[in-house]
Amino acid sequence: MPIIEENRSFDAERALYGLEGLKVRNCRFDGPADGESAMKECRDVVCEDSFFNLRYPFWHDTNLRIERCELTEKCRAALWYSEHVDICGSLLHGIKALRECSDVRVSDCGIVSPEFGWSSRGVSMTDSGAESEYFMLCAERLTFSNVKLKGKYSFQYITDSSFENCEFDTKDSFWHAKNVTVRNSTLRGEYLGWYSEGLTLINCTIIGTQPLCYCKDLKLIDCTMIDTDLSFEKSEVEATLTAPIISIKNPALGTINVPACGELIMDDPKASGRVVLTGESGKCA
Repeated sequence: MPIIEENRSFDAERALYGLEGLKVRNCRFDGPADGESAMKECRDVVCEDSFFNLRYPFWHDTNLRIERCELTEKCRAALWYSEHVDICGSLLHGIKALRECSDVRVSDCGIVSPEFGWSSRGVSMTDSGAESEYFMLCAERLTFSNVKLKGKYSFQYITDSSFENCEFDTKDSFWHAKNVTVRNSTLRGEYLGWYSEGLTLINCTIIGTQPLCYCKDLKLIDCTMIDTDLSFEKSEVEATLTAPIISIKNPALGTINVPACGELIMDDPKASGRVVLTGESGKCA
């Protein structure tokens, strides 16, 4: 039989610890006892329309669904070491809201959480917005669609991931990323993708200074680069660009096809990348 908790308030330490088949509806986790770890070590949990204002509520949980819930700024480190998690229609506003979790689906959520998603595996996110520093650091197997992100230092050291129809405004993103594909997205910020390996950008708009340097196996297919200077330094790159670029500097290997280039800097004798101008002028602007 399921354990049902409805229209109640909890503030005790480990208030619902270790329960299985738990259904929580319209409850508040808040109060003077200031207890932590409300639903730690639980299994088969559904939590709906509830309010969380205390720390560490969902650690080491399995088969967890969080729907239409609010996790406040005081609800720090909300989900750690949990697996098979669905979060939908919820607000995740505590620092370090998700870490070391696996098989997580996030949809229609609002995230304001520094250090979100570290070392998590198999995370899908759709139709959501996020504000975060060091977003998804060292995560694996991410699948994002229709996600808007405002932050810093995002997606560093991630692997085996794909992104589609996203808008990211974040500096130093995708540093050291491996085997990542981004489609139909806008990437705004400084120093995009440095030291990445196997990064592929398809039909993307890239905005900001000094992108895509020191990369290996970098591919750009039908991308537009706006306000991008000193691009591709020391990178191994195959690129087809659809609009003029401000400047390209010392690509290591490969070919960059671009309509026009404001400045081509080739002052490193080891740089052997080719720039092919495809526009009518046939030369740098």
